[in-house]
Amino acid sequence: MGKDVSIEESKGLKIVLAIARYVMAFQFLWAFIDKLFGLGFATPSGKGWISGGSPTFGFLKKGATGPFTPIFNAIGGTGIIDWLFMLALLFIGLALLLGIAMKIGAISGSILMFFMWAATLPKPNNILQIDEHVVYILVLLILMFLKAGQIAGLGKSWSNTRLVKRFPGFE
Repeated sequence: MGKDVSIEESKGLKIVLAIARYVMAFQFLWAFIDKLFGLGFATPSGKGWISGGSPTFGFLKKGATGPFTPIFNAIGGTGIIDWLFMLALLFIGLALLLGIAMKIGAISGSILMFFMWAATLPKPNNILQIDEHVVYILVLLILMFLKAGQIAGLGKSWSNTRLVKRFPGFE
């Protein structure tokens, strides 16, 4: 085995962390853009939020399964849930893209992914109930704990701001 190398010394790990952060940012920002405009991918053309469609109606009212279906059906398509969902997608995506507020972004993203995972229980193809939402949670937490926002992002500058020094949770 080779010598142990820290994150600071590993150029390869830094590159992979930066790419993973950008890929996750794209996941959230793409979902926001598609749901906002209804580009015909996950959101049908003409059904975007900007055209009066609901970004949560289809998934929560029609796609929810399992023991929490009544809860998700009840909140799906409501104005407050639509706003919270869209703001979450935008904020999490921007936090990951810029490398700022990574703690809040990663924790918020993990909570959002947990709820999306819970909305589609049980998972018919996985006895352990693992799907992409669980993988996203793990990636977000890895990015947070390894301070990936400080790699090819604004995280170092952000962590030196008065706001973050006063409220470290905003790092």
